[in-house]
Amino acid sequence: MPQLDFFLVDVFTSEPLAGNPLAVVAGADRLDEPTMRGLAREFNQSETTFVMRPTRPDADWRLRFFTTTGAEVYGAGHNALGAWWWLAASGRLTLGAELTTFRQEIGDHVLPVEIMSEGGHLRAVGMIQSPPVLGAVAHDLAALAAALGIREGDLAGGVLVPQVVSTGAAHLLVGVRDRAAVARVAPAVEPLVAILRGLGGQGCYVFCLDPIDPSATAHARFFNPSVGISEDAATGSAAGPLGCYLTARGLVAPGATLVVEQGYTMERPSRIEVAVSGDRVRVSGSAVVVAEGVIRCQRA
Repeated sequence: MPQLDFFLVDVFTSEPLAGNPLAVVAGADRLDEPTMRGLAREFNQSETTFVMRPTRPDADWRLRFFTTTGAEVYGAGHNALGAWWWLAASGRLTLGAELTTFRQEIGDHVLPVEIMSEGGHLRAVGMIQSPPVLGAVAHDLAALAAALGIREGDLAGGVLVPQVVSTGAAHLLVGVRDRAAVARVAPAVEPLVAILRGLGGQGCYVFCLDPIDPSATAHARFFNPSVGISEDAATGSAAGPLGCYLTARGLVAPGATLVVEQGYTMERPSRIEVAVSGDRVRVSGSAVVVAEGVIRCQRA
């Protein structure tokens, strides 16, 4: 029976058993789409990444991502960063002294990836996301709060109006007053999905400017019931939009690096770095390869 190598990578952390776990399948060119969906269900991670040769001449690698429900997603978050960390750590990339740039094919886009090393050791992976698109604003705050299982008074108010922002994947960003309000969030799936669809959003990033780590900027949780993710431990495709959102509202200086902490309620703390300068959105972090193995697949 044909077999494929796979790896488990903890992303947006420097410690094993923290951050966001990701399954990475190597040599996926020979897989058809139903098999990829089946393997994503088998691994049962929030997302599984399939690494393959590019179809475009300006890309180095092509990545496809599927959730455990079989939904294909396209944002460059932990799903892409973990795959590039594995590519670098496994010696499949030729790295320069400090920073080497590659290009990844994701859906219809080819986006830069920066691999940073120091003294011969892999230090971080940075990804340039798509230019930001500011989308719809949620005006029915009572309905939104109810869908999140919190009080309307828990919402931050002021300039932190709930809004959909995309840097490759459109997510609804919802500011709340403090970490206690973030911790209380318990989404009602059907009402939240209805709100997200009505606003053109995919997932919901609930955040506050009251982090645990004093070096961080924001504390967040991510929910994406529309693709079967009840909660995610680290979400680069939402942290990038949050950086754009906070920069656009004058709460973060353009070009400054902000840190989003996530995953604490899941006991998988993570750290995501974001820098926004105009339309350039850069998300970076580290990862750990924690396991590897072989999966046998009849259709491989």
